[in-house]
Amino acid sequence: MVSLAQLWLPILLSAVFVFIASSIINMVLSFWHRADYHGFSNEDEVRAALRKGMTEGGMYNVPYCTPDKMNDPAMLRKMEEGPLAMVAIKPGAKFNLGVPLAQWFVFCLVVSLIAAMLAMVLPVGAPPAHVFHTLGLAGLLGHAMGPIPNGIWWMHSWRSVFKYVVDGIVYGLIIGATFMWLWPK
Repeated sequence: MVSLAQLWLPILLSAVFVFIASSIINMVLSFWHRADYHGFSNEDEVRAALRKGMTEGGMYNVPYCTPDKMNDPAMLRKMEEGPLAMVAIKPGAKFNLGVPLAQWFVFCLVVSLIAAMLAMVLPVGAPPAHVFHTLGLAGLLGHAMGPIPNGIWWMHSWRSVFKYVVDGIVYGLIIGATFMWLWPK
């Protein structure tokens, strides 16, 4: 069995490699996710309405329905008429890409750390295929399964969810390959 201390380099490097791969996917291959997001033809009016109705940043549902209103005829009519929306709103602020990029890197590091913790049951000198399989699956769970609830509950298009799952599969393969390359002998 290996110790976590023996895995610090593949933990760090796999996070760096996933961060780089995600940067390539989202900046160089920007066409991949471009169609996942849409603007409003009347964006200024929508922004004004959201600012007017927003009391604070958070998640908003349109129409807003509590469990006790699920059978209310007026609520059912609103649901049928549409549109149905789940909107995440943040108050205005100066744009700073550094904060979410740092948070994304920390997330990549945490996924790699947890993958390593799962793989600690493997022995020193484990067959490369076992290392790749174990760490690749752990990386896949950390990066590829998260978008699926967005399709189920948050109305993300299944096409978009599928693309993010594909991204996660790539990240899982990177984690598996990095650990296989640097597994203690």
